[in-house]
Amino acid sequence: MAKLCMKERNVKRAKLIAQNKTRRAKLKATIRNRELPIEDRFAAQMKLSELPRNSSKTRHRNRCELTGRGRGYYRKFKLCRNQLRELGSFGLIPGLVKASW
Repeated sequence: MAKLCMKERNVKRAKLIAQNKTRRAKLKATIRNRELPIEDRFAAQMKLSELPRNSSKTRHRNRCELTGRGRGYYRKFKLCRNQLRELGSFGLIPGLVKASW
C-alpha cells in the first residue's frame, strides 16, 4: 500500500497537467516549427522550461485506485495485478474470468 502523500502528490500532478496542457502544446508546436526564426523558437523553449516540472505528462504515475501501488498496473481496470486477481477471484469484476485448463 502506497503512502497517502504519494497518492495525493500524483493527484496534484494530474491537476497541473490538465491546467498547463494547452500552454505546453502551443509552446512545443512553436519549438518544432522550423519556419520560425531561431530566436522565437529559443524564447518558446525558455518559456517551456519556466513551467512547473510536474505539469509534464511524464511525471504522472499510473497508480492502483485501491492501494496506490505504482507497479503491475492494468489501465483497463485501473487496478494493480494483486487487486485484480483478488477481486477477479471473488467475481467482483464483471466479464473477468480466471483461466483454468
